[in-house]
This record gives sequence, C-alpha cells and structure tokens, in this order.
Amino acid sequence: MVVWLGGRELAYTAPRLIDVNAKSRLIRDCRRLLIFGRCVELEHPEVYKGFIERGYCPLSVCLEAEHVNMVGFKLAGILGRGDYEEVAVLTVDGSMHCTQLHWMVEEVFKIMRLDNSRRRHFVIHEGKLVEVSQASVKASRFLAHIDGLLRKG
Repeated sequence: MVVWLGGRELAYTAPRLIDVNAKSRLIRDCRRLLIFGRCVELEHPEVYKGFIERGYCPLSVCLEAEHVNMVGFKLAGILGRGDYEEVAVLTVDGSMHCTQLHWMVEEVFKIMRLDNSRRRHFVIHEGKLVEVSQASVKASRFLAHIDGLLRKG
C-alpha cells in the first residue's frame, strides 16, 4: 500500500501478520518477533527501525481493519509451529485499537501456556519509546480496578 504524506510517497513494507503463513520463510529463522501497530512504520519510523536493527522480525497488525480474534488465532498458529525466544508488541500509546494488541498477545500466551518465550510490551508515548510491564497490560483490562487505583492515588 502506498501512502502520500506531506507530498511524499511512502510505502508500508512490513508483512501483515494475518497474511503470513505460520511457517513462512519470512519468520522461520527468527528468534524474536515484533508484533506492531501498522501505523508505527510510517508515523514513527525511527522507533520501528530500531527494533529491526536489533534483530526483530516484524509483523504488522491494524485492528481497525482486522478482528482481534482472527489475529490472535493466527499468532497462536505461528507460535505453536515456531521456536521464538521473545515476542515484543509495539504500538502507539492511547490508541483504543492498539491496546487490544497488547491484550491479545497476553491472552495467546495464557491460553497456550507459553512459559519458554519472553514477551515484552512497548508503547510510543509523546514520541518516546516506553516499555510497559505485563502487569500494567493486564490491569488495563479491568476498569473497576483502575478506577479504584485512581481514587486512592
């Protein structure tokens, strides 16, 4: 897909997770997967490229276009057939669609009982990369819990 931004032609280059075969040669030899919100590639290219330079194999997801259940099932197929030491999630902070991506990865790991692979969560907040704990991702699903924390705080 080609995008015009500020008079410049830009293109998405990363494969979409939903389109990749579970044992695709694109990821077969990878040790670390980067599951990221599609817009990050164009909106925050410096952050995205940093992950690529550190050896992550990128798979993009846009949960405005794809249903979280389909993406989660596909990710489960990929993880069940490969041997990955780490899965990282990278999204824009505050996006209601992207937040689901973090929840989905946690859910897939829970269902599959994947204790041998590490997972990490990153958000881009005001242009800066922030690592978020698994506990924060889990807590963000429970509004009553968050409300209680905010009232105490």
